[in-house]
Amino acid sequence: MEYALPDGTLLNLSVGATGADAAAAIGPGLARAALAIKVDGELRDLSRELPAAVNGSAPPKLEILTERSGEEALALIRHDAAHVLATAVLDLYPGVKISIGPAIDNGFYYDFEFPAGVTVNDSDFERIEAEMQRHIDADEPFVREEVSPETALARFRSERQPYKAELIEDLERDADPEHPLQTVSLYTNGPFTDLCRGPHSPSTKRIKAFKLQSVAGSYWRGDSDRQMLTRVYGTAFLSAKELAAYLDQLERARANDHRRLGPQLGLFTFSDTAPGSAFWFPAGTQVFNSLVALSREMGLPRGYTEVKTPILFDRSLWEISGHWEKYRGEMFTTVSEDRPMALKPMNCPGHCQLYLLRPHSYRDLPVRYSEPGPLHRNEPSGTLHGLLRTRSFIQDDGHIFCTEDQIQDEVAAVLEFAFATYKIFGLDVTLELSTRPDVRIGSDELWDRSELALKNALEHHGLEYTLNEGDGAFYGPKIDMHMTDSLGRSWQLGTCQLDYNFPERFELTYTGADNAEHRPVMIHRALMGSYERFIGILLEHLAGELPVWLAPVQAIVLPIADRHLGYAREVQAQLLDAGVRPELDDRTESIGRKIRDAELRKIPYMLVVGDRESEGGEVSVRSHRGGDAGAEPVATFAQRVVKESRTRSA
Repeated sequence: MEYALPDGTLLNLSVGATGADAAAAIGPGLARAALAIKVDGELRDLSRELPAAVNGSAPPKLEILTERSGEEALALIRHDAAHVLATAVLDLYPGVKISIGPAIDNGFYYDFEFPAGVTVNDSDFERIEAEMQRHIDADEPFVREEVSPETALARFRSERQPYKAELIEDLERDADPEHPLQTVSLYTNGPFTDLCRGPHSPSTKRIKAFKLQSVAGSYWRGDSDRQMLTRVYGTAFLSAKELAAYLDQLERARANDHRRLGPQLGLFTFSDTAPGSAFWFPAGTQVFNSLVALSREMGLPRGYTEVKTPILFDRSLWEISGHWEKYRGEMFTTVSEDRPMALKPMNCPGHCQLYLLRPHSYRDLPVRYSEPGPLHRNEPSGTLHGLLRTRSFIQDDGHIFCTEDQIQDEVAAVLEFAFATYKIFGLDVTLELSTRPDVRIGSDELWDRSELALKNALEHHGLEYTLNEGDGAFYGPKIDMHMTDSLGRSWQLGTCQLDYNFPERFELTYTGADNAEHRPVMIHRALMGSYERFIGILLEHLAGELPVWLAPVQAIVLPIADRHLGYAREVQAQLLDAGVRPELDDRTESIGRKIRDAELRKIPYMLVVGDRESEGGEVSVRSHRGGDAGAEPVATFAQRVVKESRTRSA
């Protein structure tokens, strides 16, 4: 039988050959390195028999997966590690019930129901890891077998594994009645057998480095009315060096966690009295307001008009927009005088209503609204994550109403606005075009036009992008902007969404040059996303070291002794008058302690004043992490900080 290799050459194998046979036929080195095989894009175990070409069709395409195969190889090894974790837990905790254990981004997990009175936490990891290592060192093969559902059910019921039995029952129930489930696949490694689709690597020995990381609660099937299980998270890599680098990155991420930095720097905190909403201290409010001011300053010359719309709207508005049907569970709703109402989770329906309240001519278009207004979304408590996922937030939101002929220019202008914004923070972004999701509103014709318009706008301006099929908003396709932070993590920042549906639903019109009514097109855009989330990302990216223009305290005056307090206050007053945001440390502490504390607060400049500075009308300048920068007149220092703020130097 013939098979096609990635370089186009053909490989001849005997009938019944396996993936392992294919790797060996190519070369002994590849046979030793092989982890799995792809057959026409489908990942399979090396031990499985290779399918033949069907009815004279082209030879199946083969690709051998090795450690050099990147994310696919990692996912395979992590799936192996999940099975080994379950093996070790079954060894150590007799009577434990097993659930599911997939590979996930950056690792794997397995869900367990431990016997009554048994709890597992981080202190148990060393013991579990040792048992896992024993099974890895034993080089236990992953053996696949196909059995009837009845055989598998009998096995798991006899082993008192109800979760596996339920999964098989669901597979039988969900099968096409005309094609009932004939077999299920089981994988065995050592003493452990699991219900699993696979594939797996040849043996446990291929797991070169792993680490258990955390424990969390998880409801069976994600249903809060079902059993609470214990989820054990871990990660695995193809080398100890890669694992060490990843763990170091995690440690740096923990140190830079905005939930730690926010309170430490006196920016914000959280309280159970308002779950999912931040309490902003004066310093954090200064940062927040500086970003809002930036949006306003940059939006004004680009033709944006700031508006304000209500927070609470009647149900009818959300029925028109489609949110009531498709998004109601994520909205905060109430009833007033028997009228169902909802807090707005987004500004777009309100902006459509605002557009409706005045007639528009083609001469008015494009209309560009912006609104930094409060939004509320009823996010599940388990998904809340500091500033990155909140229930109340403010977006740098904007909506453009334009003619179809203006789409290309308006989309390009939005992207230019985005690039100019990110440049201020030194952020490089990539673009991603997301197309129609399965759950959506509007006709396929409208979606065809929308997707083509965005694609044309990107290509007309020579902008590179990747395609993310099926990830558009429910009302239209979008261009998302992503950045990679200092720890190598990817974040979505802004979005530009094209929408024919809302203008249709809200019956928006403008009077054309022909004196007839026409339908405008709507563009949704947010560049920072929400200010809360942007601040969280920025704090972690910069490790809390905000640039001078954004820092809530730009300079702190540090008198060496009490006798220098009078001059220190004069310096503070001069800086305030010049437009600098200063603070005075008048504590009776040593100058060394004051400097250390200012460094911990990541204040950009420390101004030491003593006898020499008082006599000369100067300040001795220290920069954060930069050390002594020499003495200079107060006015000279103030002018430099004001210039850095005005030009928003990074």
